[in-house]
Amino acid sequence: MNMSEFNIFTDRKSVKEYDAAFKLTQDELSALLEQANRAPSAWNLQHWKYIVVHSDAAKERLLPLAFNQKQIVDASATLIVLADKEAEKNIDAVFDPDIAAGRMTHELKERLAGQVHGAHSRPEYAFEAGVLNASLAAMQFMNAATLAGLATCPIGGFNRTKLIETFNIEDRYLPIMLIPVGKAAQEPRATTRLSVDQTATFI
Repeated sequence: MNMSEFNIFTDRKSVKEYDAAFKLTQDELSALLEQANRAPSAWNLQHWKYIVVHSDAAKERLLPLAFNQKQIVDASATLIVLADKEAEKNIDAVFDPDIAAGRMTHELKERLAGQVHGAHSRPEYAFEAGVLNASLAAMQFMNAATLAGLATCPIGGFNRTKLIETFNIEDRYLPIMLIPVGKAAQEPRATTRLSVDQTATFI
């Protein structure tokens, strides 16, 4: 497809078949993650982490945990997207550079930090905020990959407990999806979307 004529809102598709011979470098994957990291988040706390399954050995470890979905080994890499349930711990790392750059005062940091700690004192909020904001970064990653001419597919079908054990994921983080990324081996089938009348209520 001519990317100059590509409409990311109507032409992006989830790809299940990947060219196993196509390889992305770590630098190329890092460039996509840099764009994903520009996603919005509550208080700019950036409630996400990634495990990039890139080596053949790591793909083989992940494959049975994703119910042997072939795209795990055929895609150039698979992103494990983690929701940060303790994103309040990012306050200094996020706000202090803004203070140093003159974009934030110490007083504003303290006021925002009070809001953050108040919200995150409720475990249900911390969980929901982690999942919501990490999902924004995941979609941003898929959009960045698509605009780079690459294929992706969000996967929710995996054994979360085994994944956490196998990849030694600390309790702070919750795996929420897998995203294979690579070169499409064939054009995916077209799909239908519900209309606005079916999905929206105007009040």
